[in-house]
Amino acid sequence: MNTAYDVLAVFCGPDGRHGNRLGVVRDGRARPDEASRQALAKELGHSETVFVDDPERGVLDVYTPSVRLPFAGHPVVGAAWLLDLEVLDLPVGEVWARHDGEFTWIGARPEWAPPRTLRQYGSAAEVEALDVPPPGVGAPPAERGRLYAWAWEEEAAGRVRARAFPGRGDGVDEDEATGAAALLLTALLGRALNITQGRGSQIMTAPGPDGVIELGGRVRHLGSGPLTR
Repeated sequence: MNTAYDVLAVFCGPDGRHGNRLGVVRDGRARPDEASRQALAKELGHSETVFVDDPERGVLDVYTPSVRLPFAGHPVVGAAWLLDLEVLDLPVGEVWARHDGEFTWIGARPEWAPPRTLRQYGSAAEVEALDVPPPGVGAPPAERGRLYAWAWEEEAAGRVRARAFPGRGDGVDEDEATGAAALLLTALLGRALNITQGRGSQIMTAPGPDGVIELGGRVRHLGSGPLTR
């Protein structure tokens, strides 16, 4: 089967580097069933792959290499940028997006994010020195091992250093940039954050009205092509 797809980097740093890789299949009809979508997401090996079922209405279907997700931050930000849409349709409901210069923003609710252990460390250096924990280690079993390690870099300015370990055992040992975890941390702290995650990705957040949190970052197009299988 020949499936055209794009690869994006979402939540890039100020220098345009880093960002979490995202696969986008613009024509979801090429992989119409859940099994074939899951197989492609596993083959591509990105933290998430998103299938676009309606490019005009922004109907999205998101997969990790091992599970289907009703919502994930960096796939929605990336798809909003690629499709140039202001509204996206996901199983959790409508997600509004806006484009502000170099940043693409979405409005999301923290309750859409899968549960994680948000573990605070004493310094950014401690976070950077962490080893990747084995799958399932670092969080209660109910949270599937998801660990979001964070520390203040500059608390007064809302600057955070973070790393994310999904613990799924599907080949993705560490997420370079995790929008859903940023939502949870923003809700916990109740303030806007400027998060540096992974090797140098940047995630911006801002609490809004009615429990909605804006989640934003830079997106780059890395390439596109067919996957024959």
